[in-house]
Amino acid sequence: MKVLPLLACLLTGALLVYGTLDMPAVGDPKAPAHLHVAPFYIESSYQDTRTPNIVTAVLADYRSFDTLGEVSVIFVAGMAVIMLLTPRRQP
Repeated sequence: MKVLPLLACLLTGALLVYGTLDMPAVGDPKAPAHLHVAPFYIESSYQDTRTPNIVTAVLADYRSFDTLGEVSVIFVAGMAVIMLLTPRRQP
């Protein structure tokens, strides 16, 4: 058994767990995202985007390039699955 890869995995896992210790609890109303980011979107999304739905405003207007990237990745993954599962013709 190779010891160096095992130690690297354990060290990486320990660092990731250590990094999560300072995170707020799930659904905590005093989390930074709920205190600073959410009020901005709630107050100014309609004036900025003229979209009545806040979720649509965030996904389609504020984060449109990110959403386009996610859709592109899903499309490419779907095309790869189709190409791998399609039987090939024999000459």
